[in-house]
Amino acid sequence: MVVRMLAKKGTIIKVLKEVFEWSKVVFCALAISLLIKNTVAASAVVPTGSMEETVMTGSRIVINRLAYLCSTPQRGDIVSFYYPDDGETLYLKRIIGLPGETIKGVDGKVYINGNEIEDYTSNVFRDDFGPYTIPNDCYFMMGDNRSNSWDSRYWDNKYVSESEIIGKAEIEYYPEIKVLR
Repeated sequence: MVVRMLAKKGTIIKVLKEVFEWSKVVFCALAISLLIKNTVAASAVVPTGSMEETVMTGSRIVINRLAYLCSTPQRGDIVSFYYPDDGETLYLKRIIGLPGETIKGVDGKVYINGNEIEDYTSNVFRDDFGPYTIPNDCYFMMGDNRSNSWDSRYWDNKYVSESEIIGKAEIEYYPEIKVLR
């Protein structure tokens, strides 16, 4: 009887050791994935059609959180950022205006410092806007679906501070795999 109890106790100890070893693996995997998600890359689902033509509603994308570690955001970059009017809602738009530039929109065309820029979309907007002079360390954002995008043209706080940019949208991985430009 004592031998059976000792044998049973030995089996229980082996099972507990095995559970403990697997728990360490699972815990380490969770810690690494949280570290990557919060410092290197984020995954996002596009909730609206404001970037359609480029990124469709329901698409899943990867945001590179390290994209601006050694460089600054550039015109044409698609970025994820906190909506400046509430500081909480995540948005995805294209950078159109850079710090220090004057931007305006007339007859469906965008002008920077008086010069028409090459647009990133064939979607034309109806309402003229500006001129606005973009403050230092801030950016003017527009969606590619210009006629259906709630962007810098309409916000109370027209500009996104560089500190509010989460990262650059790099890859769409669902429903298709493509590099975002």
